[in-house]
Order: sequence, then C-alpha cells, then structure tokens
Amino acid sequence: MKLSRKSKQKSEISTASLPDIIFMLLIFFMVTTVMREFEGLDIVLPRAEKIEKLESKRNTVHMWITKDGLISVNDRIVDINNLGDFMALKIAQNPKITISLKSDDKSRMQLITEVHTQLRKAQALKLNYSTLTKQTQL
Repeated sequence: MKLSRKSKQKSEISTASLPDIIFMLLIFFMVTTVMREFEGLDIVLPRAEKIEKLESKRNTVHMWITKDGLISVNDRIVDINNLGDFMALKIAQNPKITISLKSDDKSRMQLITEVHTQLRKAQALKLNYSTLTKQTQL
C-alpha cells in the first residue's frame, strides 16, 4: 500500500492588503500630528515702575526731535553731528543735568538711535522720556 504524500502548503504572507494598511497609517499620522506654528521671540518690554516729575528745571535740558529730523536743545536747533560736543559742554558746566527727551510720534527711530549714540559719547546718561498726560493728549 502506497501512502500518498500530502502536498505541502506554502506559508506566504499576503501582500495584497499592504498598501491599504500603509495608507491608513499615513492618514492616521497626518490627522493626529500637530504642527507647531512659530510664535515669535519672547520679548519682555520695559515697563515704567513709577512716574515722577523732574526735581528742578534748572538741571533739565529739554530736547525735542521732530518728524522732519530737526533736533532742538533748549530752543536751539542742533545738528546731529554736533550734538555730542554740544551736550559735553553742557555737562561740563553742570554735571547734574538730566535730559528730557520729547519726540514726535512720526519721527524716525533711526534718528532717535543716533541721538542716543551722541548722548552716550558725551556721557549724558541721565535721560528722561517725556510723555503727554491723558489730559493734554489730542
């Protein structure tokens, strides 16, 4: 008697559903992934700790910067290139000088930065930014 051999079954993994599984995983990760948007730099802006009036007008130099680029120091027009020398002379006469800086809201920030640079060169480090009060604002 002859025994017939049973045919061996091939053990293969079916790859017919593999693309479906890949696309389902791709869609799952696309839906669940959260894209972080750039929130910008963390900037801490300076805040005024207190508001106070200047002690003495005798030790105050009033400086105005217009939107046209003119700089006036105690009602005298000064060129930006001569501002450092002019303020150095003022400080030599009175070392307790405080500069009260007023600027037009449409003046260029580049000009204000140049004024700061000239004042730093003249060692005029006491700087006060003057603002309008709520009553005097237009």
